[in-house]
Amino acid sequence: MLNLSNCQNVTHTGLSSLINGTEQLQQIILAYGSSVSPKLPKVTSDLVKCLNAYSKLQSIKLDGCTVTWSGIKAMASLHSPVKELSLSKCLGLTDDGLSFLVQSHKDLRKLDITCCRKITYTSIDIITNSCTSLTSLRMESCSLVPKEAFVLIGARCSFLEELDATDNEIDDEGLKSISRCSKLSILKLGICSNISDEGLAKVGSSCSMLKEVDLYRSVAISDAGIAAIGDGCPALEMINIAYNDKITDNSLVSLSKCRMLKALEIRGCLGVSSIGLLAIAVGCKQLTVLDIKKCFNINDNGMLPLAQFSQNLKQINLSYCSVTDVGLVALASISRLQNMTILHLAGLTPNGLAAALLACRALTKVKLHASFRPLLPQSILGYMEAHGCVFHWRDKAFQKEMDPKGWKLHFGRSSSEVP
Repeated sequence: MLNLSNCQNVTHTGLSSLINGTEQLQQIILAYGSSVSPKLPKVTSDLVKCLNAYSKLQSIKLDGCTVTWSGIKAMASLHSPVKELSLSKCLGLTDDGLSFLVQSHKDLRKLDITCCRKITYTSIDIITNSCTSLTSLRMESCSLVPKEAFVLIGARCSFLEELDATDNEIDDEGLKSISRCSKLSILKLGICSNISDEGLAKVGSSCSMLKEVDLYRSVAISDAGIAAIGDGCPALEMINIAYNDKITDNSLVSLSKCRMLKALEIRGCLGVSSIGLLAIAVGCKQLTVLDIKKCFNINDNGMLPLAQFSQNLKQINLSYCSVTDVGLVALASISRLQNMTILHLAGLTPNGLAAALLACRALTKVKLHASFRPLLPQSILGYMEAHGCVFHWRDKAFQKEMDPKGWKLHFGRSSSEVP
């Protein structure tokens, strides 16, 4: 494997010299680089021709590059059995270029066309017709792809294991078609406003191998859709239902049946409370990551069962919740807790925070509001830093609701990673 990502001054001349004689080359990453100009990374025929001699090359990643027509033709003529092609955010990629390329590499297993905003129904038609053995298709924010195209994916790509349709026009008919992909384990449907419980229920009843489901801001989804996932997907390990105002404690009760659940993100779900969190704590003892930021109805009564049953918890964001010193100190008894984000807890005092910090022996990262910094004994901060804990001080003002104009900018990551 050769990774030249962000090496923007490396041209085909340097690449050719570097890989000369490396007969075992299987993967090459030229993302955000490979250009004579650092401002305009280009994939040209000269660059691709450097790869012609490598018969074992299976994976090519060109994310963030400008793909020229000569580069497309050169990639299409590669003799190696390319199984993975990543073209995320590639400027210049059109239906003509992508269609020409996939028709020449029909054994593709993984294709990433995230944010390729010029492709349309035509590309999906040819991809699904040519590459029927696809196991992974990532196509977040392909804004010109219509809802009808997603029906083709389910009808033709029955081996699919991963689909990222985040921020797309997919609807219930598309979901019903995709439910034919019985091996599906990862399904990302964040910011998909056209899907509802009807389509999700079909997925839940047909895709029992699902391990990861992302429904971030898919606002038409309610408890009924989540119930179908809870009933039909016992292998579920991660689910993101953040910022869906139709979600209540009933959804958490449904998800408590998923004994393998490791990551739960319910940020901004105003209808959930400590009652639902109790069900999760009792039923999902493998839980390691929990994001309950802006779940205003979760209080100390939710922390106590977590302390009792969720001994595998490693990361939690409880900013803006109604948790006090009592709940935080109880949470601190979890021996594996490593990462906490604690911003704008109205019931938290410096003494309670100090007691909780000292009780958390495994902490490596804590995000706190800067106002607490002068109020905590410096000896405690020094002690914890000496034992490997890093403090991140934030000075953000209290924010009850996220700016609706900016929420899309925060997507494309695990919400637990955002302050």
